Amino acid sequence: MSDFWMYFKIGLHHVLDINGYDHVLFLIALSVPYAFKDWKRILLLVTIFTIGHTLALILSVFNIVTVKASWVEFLIPITILITAFFNLFTAGKSSKQESITFIGAVTLFFGIIHGLGFSNYFKSILPGNPTDKVVPLLEFALGIEAAQIVVVLMVLLLSFIVQTLFRFNKRDFTLVMSAFVIGVVVPMIIDNPIWKR
Repeated sequence: MSDFWMYFKIGLHHVLDINGYDHVLFLIALSVPYAFKDWKRILLLVTIFTIGHTLALILSVFNIVTVKASWVEFLIPITILITAFFNLFTAGKSSKQESITFIGAVTLFFGIIHGLGFSNYFKSILPGNPTDKVVPLLEFALGIEAAQIVVVLMVLLLSFIVQTLFRFNKRDFTLVMSAFVIGVVVPMIIDNPIWKR
């Protein structure tokens, strides 16, 4: 049981680490268009991310997929940017209640990319055969899922407070928060070492 909590906490800290704020930025961009009444939809999106993340780690642990770390670090902010821009163009429209195919695909892609970005570290903390790493990997994934739910709840709570106390409408809140995410993520893309090659 102590091993479970160890890997669960690693997953938890992986998302909530202040130095790894790209993950939190993505969760902000993903959840700002929604409210508490949309909890099923947002939970589905968060779970899609975790599935992508876990799938990428499994593929990496078994050496089925390997991607250069520099490309992964470049693609992570790109997926955040796409999600935030999607919010700008759909804010206030009824499409949020329709299909989640596009945003679900981006979420899955982000999960895969982020999982590949974390795979080298994960392999280094778990020496041994690939089959020995599957259970710890699933425990780690549960920690990620729990941390993501915490972040999403915080965003939904902030949204509720801003709309209730400060009379912001949902569309304006979505636009402001998405613009904030874009403002943070664009310098990450510009400063990426990939441009210096």
